[in-house]
Amino acid sequence: MFYGLSPSGLLQWQTMRTKRTITGVVFLLVFLFGNGRAGPPGKGVVLDGTVAFRVAGKDVPLSAQALTVACWVRADRLEDSGVFLNVGRANNVFTLYYFKDNVRMLIGHQKDAYTHARADLPVKGEWTHYAGTYDGKEIRLYANGKLAMTTQAQGKMETPGSPLFLGSLNERERFLVGALEDVRVWNRTLSQEEVSLLVSDPEASSNLTGLLGRWMSKDLGDKEWTACDGRELAAERIEKKGLLMNEKANGYWGIWYSNQPVKDSEYVYKYSGGLGTYCAKHIPHAWYCKEADKTFFTYGGALKDDSSRLFHMVSYYDHKTGKVPRPTILLDKETSDAHDNPVISMDSEGYIWIFSSSHGTSRPSYISRSLKPLSIDAFELMWTGNYSYPHPWPMGDKGWILMHTHYTGGRAIAMMTSKDGKNWTERRFLCRMDQGHYQISRRFKHEKVGSAYNYHPKGPGISKRTNLYYMESDDLGNTWKTVDGQPLEPILTDPGCPALVHDFQSQGLNVYMKDITFDEAGRPIILFLTSKGNLPGPENGPRIWRTARWTGEAWDLQGEDIVSDNNYDMGSLYVEKDLWRIVAPTETGPQAFNPGGEVALWESQDWGASWKKVRQMTRNSQLNHTYVRRPVNVHSGFYGFWADGHGRHPSESRLYFCNRDGDVFRLPQEMKGEWAVPEQVAP
Repeated sequence: MFYGLSPSGLLQWQTMRTKRTITGVVFLLVFLFGNGRAGPPGKGVVLDGTVAFRVAGKDVPLSAQALTVACWVRADRLEDSGVFLNVGRANNVFTLYYFKDNVRMLIGHQKDAYTHARADLPVKGEWTHYAGTYDGKEIRLYANGKLAMTTQAQGKMETPGSPLFLGSLNERERFLVGALEDVRVWNRTLSQEEVSLLVSDPEASSNLTGLLGRWMSKDLGDKEWTACDGRELAAERIEKKGLLMNEKANGYWGIWYSNQPVKDSEYVYKYSGGLGTYCAKHIPHAWYCKEADKTFFTYGGALKDDSSRLFHMVSYYDHKTGKVPRPTILLDKETSDAHDNPVISMDSEGYIWIFSSSHGTSRPSYISRSLKPLSIDAFELMWTGNYSYPHPWPMGDKGWILMHTHYTGGRAIAMMTSKDGKNWTERRFLCRMDQGHYQISRRFKHEKVGSAYNYHPKGPGISKRTNLYYMESDDLGNTWKTVDGQPLEPILTDPGCPALVHDFQSQGLNVYMKDITFDEAGRPIILFLTSKGNLPGPENGPRIWRTARWTGEAWDLQGEDIVSDNNYDMGSLYVEKDLWRIVAPTETGPQAFNPGGEVALWESQDWGASWKKVRQMTRNSQLNHTYVRRPVNVHSGFYGFWADGHGRHPSESRLYFCNRDGDVFRLPQEMKGEWAVPEQVAP
């Protein structure tokens, strides 16, 4: 007997002590594991950033409109980006991954449209459970059994048919450094209660209906990770491949791409077609080298059986032999988005550089260099990061300047510089007025770089683009000024700043940037198009091609003679002393009022005041010709470079070039040997 306590008092004291003990244990469990979270049901499968697993697409019959994916994750590295689970190309079907400062459940819920729900990043080195659901209307992302975010996403995923990757985006990108455990996929949407059960009682949740596969560490073999639900769902172990493919294609095929469906319209899309040399804000696509007597070029390519999967291609035209080799497949960009098209540059030693762009910040961008001068046989990766709409200009002994756009609360004009092309400075922002800009730029010799751009006013959205601006730098972007030498102080935010060339906003006109060049004295000449609105069709016409020329004292704006039927008809301006020429798809094509058409050659001998069509270069085409590009150091034998494609539905896309006389040649789609002579197209 305890002194001073009766038997009944002792019983009461012992009961209180037991309650306190139980309460303490419960508190300790909650402190260690969180509310209802007991941790993963296994030790996890360790992934070191070089290995992942892949399940054949036919073995995981996902529903296009109902999905739940879940896994325990331990992230040992949170820099850059890492993928937990993925099906399809980037931004295509679904991806559960971390990027920047959050975890994301991304769903491609419509063609060329995707969105995501977000949750907090895991604590590095600690286990966290994530689950994402999609029901055709909403994406939900859960962290440790609790709802983190709901995002609207009306539509349905593309019919997958592609592999399920555990721990990477594909064979090359975004490999996870950490561990995965208890990976599950359902072809239905789990409820909040069911998701919570995954965390609090993993085994009790094993009987939830609709389960397609469950992978646990205890089922890991030497080369396969087999699903533990009784079916043969083997996840094959894969090793990370090098990003660059350096393979040869057997012919020339371009990417077909569409953007923004237009409801109840015969034109189907805001813009679409064969966009291998898209877009106007990617410069340049071709580069003539006098020493080799070759015009090297790059384009957004595709393989014969898939016109919408983007591959970066590199090739050249040999002016001595009149032949082209089989193009080099540089890399699989893992997207259908032609905004990720590459551009080309060459340094003073003859090395070929390919700048692989990204549309926004959700995918990485790359810089690659040929292993040998004047050779396209193999490239090496020099840099990985992010940029959009690139213009890389080597400026001799000064180094490189990479003009580009960065998506940060809008489309900001930015730049980076480098001495060697491998080590780049921090991004410097130059201009961000309201919702941002579309920019084109060119260098004048090695002396300066000039940039012309429009801007997106607040309110109407990015489909409204107006005004015309110009700025230039002669010291590798260290300082910027107007065309008449007035200093500019980036970052420019005022639409009425001194860089303004002309106010088209007050006239209610949209401005579409096309090309920029310089006369012999280094005075800029800008080619652009104006229209009344962003949608295709005759209602927003006339779509007038215009020029803005700096005379040395003022901007001279001209343009009335050339009229197109689509805002995205894109061509190039050639200034040959007092003779100006435009090569562009200005003539109505087989898909009227869609981007492109028939290509024509125009000339002006009065600095753009009047234009005369001297030749229609293509006629009776089945597909619209689009985006004629002017090479750097242009040679008369390879004067313009472009692609074709159907304006209203997916199609094959062929690649073309012309000579200065306006003769058109088609690059071979099928090559039996290593070399081929391009076929001349009947005028």
